[in-house]
Amino acid sequence: MEDGTQHLGHCMVDMKELSANPEGLTAAGVILTPKLPQVEFSLACNDLVASGRDRKPNALVQVAVIDPHKQHLVSHACTEIVEANKDPLFLTGVTFPSEYPASPETLVKLTVYDAKDKSQESSSLLGSATFSVGDLLRAKDERLTLSLRSSDGVCAAGTVVVSRLKMGEMEEVDVDHITTDIPSHKCPVVCESASHACIDRENNPLTGPVFKNPVCKVYRFQTVDSKWMLVREQMEECTLSFSIPKQLLSLYIQEDMSRVQDLRELGELSPHWDNLRKEVMTRYGGIISSYQETLAELDKITGRSFKPSCCKAQKSLEFIPINLHTQRMRVTCPRKTDAFYDIVTVGAPAAHFQGFKCGGLQRLLSRYEAEKKSFSTAYQCIYYSPEHTAKAQEVLSTMSLLQPLITSLADQLLQAAQEHSSPGLRDALKNLSDKTEQFVHTLKDELVKSALLALHAARPGYVSKSQKQTPVQGRVHQGGDQNQSPVQGLPGHSPTPSVTESTAVCNNVEGSQSTTRGEGGPLPPKHQDSIPHHKEYDEEEWDRVWANVAKCLNCVIAMVDKLQEEDNSKQEPVPEQQLADVITSHNPGDWREQLRPAVTRLKECVMEVVEKAKRAMTFVLLQEAACSIPQGFLLQQRRDVVFSQALAALACGFVMRLYAGMQDKGFLRQLHLVGLVAQFESLLSTYSEEIGMLEDMEVGISDLQRVVFQITEAKTDDLSDLQPLVCGRRDHFTVEVPLPRLVFQTLPEEIKEGKPLRVFPVLFNVGINEQQTIAERFGDISLQERINQKNFEMLEAYYKSLSEKVPLECLPCFQTQTDIKELLETLGQNVVTKKRKNVEILWIAGTICRRLNGIRFTSCKSAKDRTSMSVTLEQCALLRDEHQLSKDFFIRALDCMRREGCRIENVQKNIRCRKYAFNMLQLMAFPKCYRPPEGTYGKVDS
Repeated sequence: MEDGTQHLGHCMVDMKELSANPEGLTAAGVILTPKLPQVEFSLACNDLVASGRDRKPNALVQVAVIDPHKQHLVSHACTEIVEANKDPLFLTGVTFPSEYPASPETLVKLTVYDAKDKSQESSSLLGSATFSVGDLLRAKDERLTLSLRSSDGVCAAGTVVVSRLKMGEMEEVDVDHITTDIPSHKCPVVCESASHACIDRENNPLTGPVFKNPVCKVYRFQTVDSKWMLVREQMEECTLSFSIPKQLLSLYIQEDMSRVQDLRELGELSPHWDNLRKEVMTRYGGIISSYQETLAELDKITGRSFKPSCCKAQKSLEFIPINLHTQRMRVTCPRKTDAFYDIVTVGAPAAHFQGFKCGGLQRLLSRYEAEKKSFSTAYQCIYYSPEHTAKAQEVLSTMSLLQPLITSLADQLLQAAQEHSSPGLRDALKNLSDKTEQFVHTLKDELVKSALLALHAARPGYVSKSQKQTPVQGRVHQGGDQNQSPVQGLPGHSPTPSVTESTAVCNNVEGSQSTTRGEGGPLPPKHQDSIPHHKEYDEEEWDRVWANVAKCLNCVIAMVDKLQEEDNSKQEPVPEQQLADVITSHNPGDWREQLRPAVTRLKECVMEVVEKAKRAMTFVLLQEAACSIPQGFLLQQRRDVVFSQALAALACGFVMRLYAGMQDKGFLRQLHLVGLVAQFESLLSTYSEEIGMLEDMEVGISDLQRVVFQITEAKTDDLSDLQPLVCGRRDHFTVEVPLPRLVFQTLPEEIKEGKPLRVFPVLFNVGINEQQTIAERFGDISLQERINQKNFEMLEAYYKSLSEKVPLECLPCFQTQTDIKELLETLGQNVVTKKRKNVEILWIAGTICRRLNGIRFTSCKSAKDRTSMSVTLEQCALLRDEHQLSKDFFIRALDCMRREGCRIENVQKNIRCRKYAFNMLQLMAFPKCYRPPEGTYGKVDS
């Protein structure tokens, strides 16, 4: 990093150069060469003649390409309006990207108009001129001066000057024609291509599979020292908009089908529990069927890589994020290195199809947990807290991973024994011991034991002395009072056991309570008399089964030690005849045969524990599901929808940030030592439906904490093998990001070894529209205040962790040298300050995110209107603070980006209309810097 600029950008790896010179990967990292457009040119006019003699024209230029085959005009670009000037110098131009089907023979027609109003809907033709691309390339200084001809082809209407532009080769431009004292002048666009990229995708294996359909715009602005900077915006769609939700749907279906199978394998249950099981399985079947239908509908969609805002409430697309796009601003200044600034824009992750009449996830989940206790009484279930439900899912997930791994490691141990390899034996034993101890530790939880007792009581034929008494609602307490029963009030059981039964149980419990928890196993729980006990149920059975795994592992360890001791003693010199006897009696297969019984017993014990624990945890989840019908299933579906949208956005941002930082060693070090902060900026109001959207978004963003990323080596360099993959289940997902082999080899060893890479999502919200005005004056903004305070604390904690583990030199340099600690203090003060529409919270949070190498996201309802105002404001602020944008150009640059930039193209893509969905009354409530230029907004369907 040089000159105080931050080097962020799509990674472009020159694969041909790498192949020819693999050693060419210097300390700087992978060779990154962003390819530039083939031809870019700026425009200016001289001596324009307006229709009225006493007025100067409001000039604009429309650019069209003459199709050589069909001989008709194809609209290609349009400049901004320069008002009241007969010699306008457009700080604008046109681009023909490298893959555009242009040749030296391509003809370009320039048509100059006199605009009567700012909406350009009424204008008169001044003149036109035509040239070929070859003419421009062959011209002296690559500059053409063309005469403009009026519509009759006779009268000269002035001249137009076409000058070729090159990114990175800035020229000194005469600014005499630019009147900086007219605020209403529209700023220029130098490059416009709604259907072609400024980057060669075919030679870019990193961006090709993920980002597509770019829109490129270029502007030229003046700096404070009267130099010129060239600024390019590039907005792209992301294929992950569809691929991530489709993968998640498949995983949801797989997980729910597995849950149904687990319920079937619970075995016989009493009629009450069997009926509940059938009802729960029916509910799961409905979800599976619905998800399968949605997945089938998504599989029919080809060619699309984003969901327009007008489809946000469409059932078949509810898992797809709204209007997900990446946007990059690239800045070239004289004698400075190019700088890149990235942002991801996406509609607020929310369940638009399901609606917000009853609020969003945050409110619904709180209400649901409060009501679930009464549901548990009605359904005669045990109430399990969210923590216990999560623990049950964690145990199931961990067992499903560790059991096959232990089996595989046990087989590796036997293989090493067969090969008579002492080092191999030691390594295999260490791995087996580590995983087996992890397995045992996972099951070291009272929840498993209490659930086994509850399951036993739910079997057919379980008889209690006083079945007619009313069951007592019970609950499991999280790690607190050991005197409280883990299981109470099971259906049809007496809260008061018989004297004989009670005595037997008490004797059993009292005997075990006298010992403290040791290494051998957990302390059995204390029970109240209200707990139903089957006198045939052996409460210590689980402790024995569980402890057998550790005992079997100890046997294996002892056997390996014995074999190695014998082997060491045989290494001592012995008479030749004795050695022959040893070789005859101890062939390499003996070790395997001696180890086999202990290893087999270990695998059998592990399998027995898995079967029991799996049934117990499945029964916990059955009760949780039974007492939450139907609300719990509807909430799970809503949460799945919201999480799917949030994960697609996060994966898009992570991939973009990874590609940008591939050659930044400090960034890669931060990535594997701490992880990245993902900062979501929301502009939703806390009024009406948008409260529900914000409540959904809060939970969806928070759920991203369950996600980790892994970088893998792609099987091939084919684009299909470079698509990110998702695996896991609802409680934990991993996103694998494949990279080409040559690129993968340049990464730090920790990343190459598959270390999970964490992301720390934070959300800051400030409403800015007229609904927020109502909320601030007459409503409630406590939701926004709570979210901002909570996430400020999370951001502060992340920075503390980062400071302890990563040198600050790893962070990017900026012209503004404000210390991050100072920025955090300012943010904290703003979060607690009672100030209406305090957008400084968003500005400071965004600045901190960039300073921390983070991933920036901006959202509103559809990521189309308010988001566009925010993104363009942030870009101009970066130009001002980091690249010395002239104060006279700030408002003009802002209006230019909003009027002719990528964001108005985004509006066009979403609603087929180049108007932001605002009206004058709404905009009066907006902070001034978030208001679009006149003529760019109106009443439209959004």
